[in-house]
Amino acid sequence: MNTPTNSQVVEILSPEEMRRTIKRMAAEIVESCRNLAEVVLVGVHTRGVPLAKALGQQIAELEGINLSVSTIDITFYRDDLQSNKIRTPVRSQIDVDINGKIVVLIDDVIYKGRTARASLNALAEYGRPDRILLAVLVDRGHRQLPIQPDFVGKRLPTSHEEQVRVYFHDTDGRDTVELVR
Repeated sequence: MNTPTNSQVVEILSPEEMRRTIKRMAAEIVESCRNLAEVVLVGVHTRGVPLAKALGQQIAELEGINLSVSTIDITFYRDDLQSNKIRTPVRSQIDVDINGKIVVLIDDVIYKGRTARASLNALAEYGRPDRILLAVLVDRGHRQLPIQPDFVGKRLPTSHEEQVRVYFHDTDGRDTVELVR
């Protein structure tokens, strides 16, 4: 993604703050889901996937249980395919039966709610979970749909012109969250 030439980049979460935030979110998921054996983490491509893996690692450290971490691609479930550039789809990997499970749908940023809605539609192709919870690292507001996350790393009021960029060491070589003005 190109940064406009007159933009200002502000670090919102440092690597250490990201680590603490993800650890807190993992603890909140553990507290909310009494039977962790019934929990499946599902990361939304692209940046929800490394977040799901990080949350899974933190839950394993906290509770000594390895949760299933799956991935879902929502490209063809989006309602804005006509107006947005389509990225090359990747294969969803949900290798566990999600029927009757607690699915924690994970994405990096929630903005208008359209990605979350598309994720719910895509997830329905794989079964009928008992509950679906939504976890996001950053909630920037401006919802167009009545969708609210259950677990939020950071609430960050933004303007429509601003962008939030999330970077993970595994995919980007660094851990940080930036606001581009």
